Amino acid sequence: MLLLTEEQKRSYDADGFVLLDNVFTTEEVDEISAAYDSVFARALEANSQMEGTWSGDWQRKGMPQGRGFTVHSIHNLQYHDAVFLRLLTHRKLLDACSDVMNTENILLHHTKAHVKPPGRGSPYPMHQDYHYFPFRHDSMVAVFIHLDDSDISNGCLAVYPGSHRQGPQTDCSSDPGYHHVDQTKFPLASASPLQARRGQVLIFSYLLVHGSYANLSERARRMLLIQVRFCVDPLMAAEDEPLKAMHVSPSQGLCLRGANRRAETDIRRRHLQSSQVQEYEKDAQ
Repeated sequence: MLLLTEEQKRSYDADGFVLLDNVFTTEEVDEISAAYDSVFARALEANSQMEGTWSGDWQRKGMPQGRGFTVHSIHNLQYHDAVFLRLLTHRKLLDACSDVMNTENILLHHTKAHVKPPGRGSPYPMHQDYHYFPFRHDSMVAVFIHLDDSDISNGCLAVYPGSHRQGPQTDCSSDPGYHHVDQTKFPLASASPLQARRGQVLIFSYLLVHGSYANLSERARRMLLIQVRFCVDPLMAAEDEPLKAMHVSPSQGLCLRGANRRAETDIRRRHLQSSQVQEYEKDAQ
């Protein structure tokens, strides 16, 4: 083990998540937080489209009414500030991922940030990240960095411990761009809240059923998420195959640690891959 204790590793395997408080220094969190606020301030000044509230039938049935609920969202923060590029190769962060994933070979999938504003931060329905980017070996994990103290009142995460061991659940959403599980089988009211302090890092399986509460407090809830993947079989290097061409991000496949011996070296095939990515992004629009 590089950063986690054996007990923490057993807890992750059993519950599908682990909350860590020994990854970042206070100074590092301050630097990340300042860059984060700067990126969002520029987006607001540019009047960018940042709405990240869940759409589809759940919004009509499960969204509280009367407050104008909203979530501001920006993806791929490493393209906006070098602080986030350095964050992706943070030694302790990757040590924690290596412990959880049992590999030294780690690839980036994407990054994103959500801000739940005070008093009207949207809740999120219970869901699995699996439905947004399913992979053959289910190797994806999420690294959730808390930039504010987070509790039920300001919209913290809530999970069903151990639900990752049940595999993919049925996608019950009516909107092909948004996915959620059966809200009667996994109601938010029965989930376990994961209250956390500023700077704590939550790592969880993309099969873990999770959602979050509305922010009804006078405090913002800022988070930064990094999704990474690996390969179950170390002989195959750092690769796990997507089952569908979904959620294709510009930095997808960036090798953050170790090696990816399956990365394409043939210039003709790399050009083909680039063209395919452009087609996927065009279809997504």
